[in-house]
Amino acid sequence: MKKGINRWSMPADWSIQKCIEEAKGAGFQGIELVLEETGELSLESGEAQVKAIGDAAHKVGIELKSLATGLFWKYPLSAKDPKVQEKAKAVVVKALTVAQWLGADTILVVPGVVSAPFASSERVSYGEVWDRALGALRELAPEAEKRSVHIGIENVWSKFLLSPIEMREFIDAVGSDYVGAYFDVGNVLLYGFPEDWIRILGSRIKKVHFKDFRTSVGTLDGFVNLLEGDVNWPEVMAAFREIGYTDYAYAELTPYRYHSGALIGDISRAMDWIIQGG
Repeated sequence: MKKGINRWSMPADWSIQKCIEEAKGAGFQGIELVLEETGELSLESGEAQVKAIGDAAHKVGIELKSLATGLFWKYPLSAKDPKVQEKAKAVVVKALTVAQWLGADTILVVPGVVSAPFASSERVSYGEVWDRALGALRELAPEAEKRSVHIGIENVWSKFLLSPIEMREFIDAVGSDYVGAYFDVGNVLLYGFPEDWIRILGSRIKKVHFKDFRTSVGTLDGFVNLLEGDVNWPEVMAAFREIGYTDYAYAELTPYRYHSGALIGDISRAMDWIIQGG
């Protein structure tokens, strides 16, 4: 398994260049950049600008194999408003294009939102979310295939796809090798066990996020630094070995965790223990 870090794990005021250099210096093999609505790497970015970022990473000697975004909380593929749906699809296409320019092979997509306290959309019925998200991803799969970039749908706190069997069935219903799972280890602990998800999703897993969570807290405040929560890391790594997963795991400790003391070097050392000895 390769060791990476998500850009959200670093201070917001760092430039992409500094993030790349700090990640490399801390011993990470890859960094997962984030597509924003505006800014240094965003919906506004053109090909030359994006490729310059890829060139900078290559020069430093760090890989850019995945691209994340938080825009699907604002523009869900499952939104009731058709204009928001179309915006969400446009975000997916832009993310696929930017990933291709960077040389990445996977983008992170939140497939649908029934309800979430940090989502801008109104409550949507589960059946509607299933139908709209499935329809959108079937429509977008050829765009992914055309660019040779996978869509990895993430298990998040959106009250959608709450079991590994359900996620497996949803992915299989899309019917494309270019749509799989972006598996987040820590997000599962609220309602299950990551090792079960890993074994059930199997080869459908395209990329992985590492974070830890204390179930006794049960809210966003329950996300803690790696090795400080309730993830059974030896069992998780045993499951990854069973399915033959050797691609990237990216540490995703969002800024509210970073400023509590999780420095990049600490994250790197924790991931070494997890990957090598977990």
